Amino acid sequence: MISAITKAFSNLLKKPYTCNYPVTPVIKPKNYRGLIKFNDEYCIWCDKCEKVCPPNAIIFKQFEDGHKVYNYNPYLCIYCGDCIRACPKTGDALWQCEEKGLPSISKDAPNDDWFILEKEAKQSRENYKAIKAAKKKS
Repeated sequence: MISAITKAFSNLLKKPYTCNYPVTPVIKPKNYRGLIKFNDEYCIWCDKCEKVCPPNAIIFKQFEDGHKVYNYNPYLCIYCGDCIRACPKTGDALWQCEEKGLPSISKDAPNDDWFILEKEAKQSRENYKAIKAAKKKS
């Protein structure tokens, strides 16, 4: 107990250890996993990346005519790379890069927009299934 108190007071008298971030760049490890990038020209819209994403950071919104729109939340992503390993077009449609900056999502409340998008995507999938079932019956 006494050693812990002594250590705490000695730390109060030392200079703080901080990184001089803007001046000194952060050194990224060799196996650094960066932002997930997507190219819709090469995507085959198989949804495998969406299915394997642990935090559900990838969502496809489906429209009545059958086409899909890719949505990605970098604030939710854990950068595990499962989506990239699952993608049959890895390197062309989906890849990780060390590019700076985050995609445009509301920075005030990024998850609020995402939750709305999740509901819309789920509803769009259900609507598409209903339309497909109705076409099949007729």
